[in-house]
Amino acid sequence: MAGRIVRWGVVLGLGGLWWWSVLRLALVPGAGVLEGAVAAGGWGLSLLPVHCVPKAKAKAKVRAWRGVAPSGTRGAVVRE
Repeated sequence: MAGRIVRWGVVLGLGGLWWWSVLRLALVPGAGVLEGAVAAGGWGLSLLPVHCVPKAKAKAKVRAWRGVAPSGTRGAVVRE
């Protein structure tokens, strides 16, 4: 439970820092390099493929989503 609270605190803190830097870049004429680096870094992190899985696991999930029976079994998978 404590780990979840800490994780959410970090996520919200970093998200707030990112929004602060973006708004400061947009609204304050004298915004500096620090704000630009934080904004660019946060945007760059959003491009990382953090939800990648091995190809076999991905195919199994797609088959399960479509309701196709896994190979080696008889019958169809019924979605509720």
